[in-house]
Amino acid sequence: LDLDLAAPRTDTSGRHPLPTADQLSELFGSWGLTPDKQLIAYDNAGGAVAARLWWLARWAGHEQVALLDGGLQAWEQSGGPLSTARPSNGTGRYPVQPGQLPEMPVHAVEGGVSAGELTLIDARDPVRFAGGAEPIDPVAGHVPGALNRPFNLNLDEQGRFKSPAALAAEFAALLDGQPEPVVSMCGSGVTACHNLFAMTLAGLSPAALYVGSWSEWIRDPARPVGRS
Repeated sequence: LDLDLAAPRTDTSGRHPLPTADQLSELFGSWGLTPDKQLIAYDNAGGAVAARLWWLARWAGHEQVALLDGGLQAWEQSGGPLSTARPSNGTGRYPVQPGQLPEMPVHAVEGGVSAGELTLIDARDPVRFAGGAEPIDPVAGHVPGALNRPFNLNLDEQGRFKSPAALAAEFAALLDGQPEPVVSMCGSGVTACHNLFAMTLAGLSPAALYVGSWSEWIRDPARPVGRS
């Protein structure tokens, strides 16, 4: 995550800024990825990190990208083979076309929050969202007016994604009467991508990613903080 799926943190950014197009071009090229190849992302964390790769690949213009439902655990349970061999690296560069998925910078989020003209969905767990505890960032709480949709609600008891119909119904209830656009956030723009994937799976219109998320929002002490 820190080495491949994010750029170095700056004095004003969140914890996981987007990689540059050049970084992604080199990374995808080192994997041997080309525009005609299927990319499948997986992890052992319910898709929490794999969803960031899914979003980055789509943002960079790679259409053929999917998540392995159930992740590494499901693969092992199905009898899929495992390897410890290090794959040989490619030497080319991927033709990145950045900006193919929407994102929203902090100044636009601030303006939308102030005017009540957007809906923020925060993917962090309820305790962090409410401000009851904050084990990662220096300030606890949430952006005032944000809705809480912990990313693990997208999964069933077996750790697989709920059906598109179930996800569509849950997001419809969450967003009923809320203004557009819809913007997804979390602590640093990682698990927010899980909600974006679930919304895509549900057939909803693409929502924007607030990349900096909570860890960027609190960099400016003048920005309001909500607690509940």
